[in-house]
Amino acid sequence: MFDQREKIVLLIDGANLFAAAKALGFDIDYRKLLEAFRKRAYLLRANYYCALMGDQEAATIRPLIDWLDYNGYQVVTKPVREFTDSLGRRKVKGNMDVELAIDALEMSKTADHLVIFSGDGNFTSLVVALQRNGRKVSVVSTMATRPPMISNALRREADHFIELGRLQGEISRALSQSASNGGENGPAVSALGA
Repeated sequence: MFDQREKIVLLIDGANLFAAAKALGFDIDYRKLLEAFRKRAYLLRANYYCALMGDQEAATIRPLIDWLDYNGYQVVTKPVREFTDSLGRRKVKGNMDVELAIDALEMSKTADHLVIFSGDGNFTSLVVALQRNGRKVSVVSTMATRPPMISNALRREADHFIELGRLQGEISRALSQSASNGGENGPAVSALGA
């Protein structure tokens, strides 16, 4: 699936990865995640995408964002937008799909293989576009939940589907680390709250 000579890029939909790992019952150790993919190929870049909602949520996720930023990740954030729909209901929008897609297309100029950590079917057209440009695309999510957290179209279109649960042994945080809030492997992902 991976070739040691390949230049790879990781594109992590933070909220989607958090939800998938939580559904599988484990916390991500982001240092181990980088190490796991550095063993597979030449890692050019790892981007983490996250929408921030207000001061309270920003305060709970800030330790994770700061840790990622100082430990090998390019963190891409934007504020969540609040609006009222036509029926007068308060709605929140914080989708990072466009930012991830634009970065993927730009990075495909130098990367051989792009790894998208998301099961969102909205990325199916992106996968097709990257493949049209001669790039290999892997998607990391899970089918082990009911319903599956990956869209069938996205899974079928990707060159490779990587079941998140199969990576658990390589990228999960030890129980003693999960109980703490920090340390050398960063804040517990449960601080995300997304």
